[in-house]
Amino acid sequence: MTASPPAEALLDLAMRIQQVPAPTFDEAQRAAFVRDCFIETRLSDVAIDDTGNVHARLAGSGGAPLVVSAHLDTVFSEGTDLKIVRSADRISGPGIGDNSLGVAALFGLAWLLRERELRPPGDLWLVANTCEEGLGDLRGMRAVVDRFGAAPCCYLVLEGMAFGHVYHRAIGVRRYRIAVHAAGGHAWSDYGRPSAIHELAGIVTALTSIELPSEPRTTMNVGRITGGTTVNTLAAEAWIELDLRSESTDVLRALVVRVETLVRRFARPGVEVAMDVIGDRPAGELPPDHPLIGLAVECLRKQGADATLTSGSTDANVPLSRGHPALALGITVGGGAHTTNEYILTEPVGRGMEQVFQFVTRVWR
Repeated sequence: MTASPPAEALLDLAMRIQQVPAPTFDEAQRAAFVRDCFIETRLSDVAIDDTGNVHARLAGSGGAPLVVSAHLDTVFSEGTDLKIVRSADRISGPGIGDNSLGVAALFGLAWLLRERELRPPGDLWLVANTCEEGLGDLRGMRAVVDRFGAAPCCYLVLEGMAFGHVYHRAIGVRRYRIAVHAAGGHAWSDYGRPSAIHELAGIVTALTSIELPSEPRTTMNVGRITGGTTVNTLAAEAWIELDLRSESTDVLRALVVRVETLVRRFARPGVEVAMDVIGDRPAGELPPDHPLIGLAVECLRKQGADATLTSGSTDANVPLSRGHPALALGITVGGGAHTTNEYILTEPVGRGMEQVFQFVTRVWR
């Protein structure tokens, strides 16, 4: 099934956005593109803030504002081949769903409001924000919430590939870089001295032996590891990046204590162990019986989609952790997220946008 004309315009814009590189911490080129598109769309107060977020306003009639955001950045480094392949039912390309389509949906919402000649009761702020992925640590969204605080009736976060899901629980995340330093030396003549890689391997083995609860869901992942110089050298330095997550703030806090205690035990004369926090995503929750959750579920069902209430680590973590109503919704479905084989299905896009439009126009009631 092909996309409808409005959805087709949205997909065209998503592909244009996808072609502009936007690695985390280096989103300026894409931010400038989005700013220019906001200006072309004749939105008010278009500006890029000190964090690189792009803001635009669609004037309302005086009620509480609504903030709708989508993150600009991708997990792909500069130089990644951003080639797009389109077939009858899908579009493939790095970052097309996460989150080029989400950013395009900001414009889709403005288009629908104008096409249907609806003025929102309060100012609608559209924000394309930075630093959602990886070590960005939600820096962009923190700046957004610092700016608007408790004033908005809701913070709505758009994700390209989450159609059918209502993210209302924010998973807490703690991230570390754990580095081991030793004297190093020759693999033969200095054998017996500590190797930073061997020591770090022992740390990883000990960490991954920790039994984690399945309820509340709790995870641990060593996402990066590097070190050493040559095959015949005792490594003088090695480090890992560790990701800890849990649906429970208390469980995560206890896991953090256990991990930090375990890692410190590996330090001894001749072996230096450093442990630095490189990410701290706060947890929070909008109760499942909150009226906004009911509204989101109803809007999905009207589009023929079953609603799944779920948890995740998104930009919604920031407002939720500060006690502000927030949730994340998606535009379509797809697969291969965070890989160069990422793809989105085109058929659900129209329904995804209609879901968002209905939510936004009814959120003030």
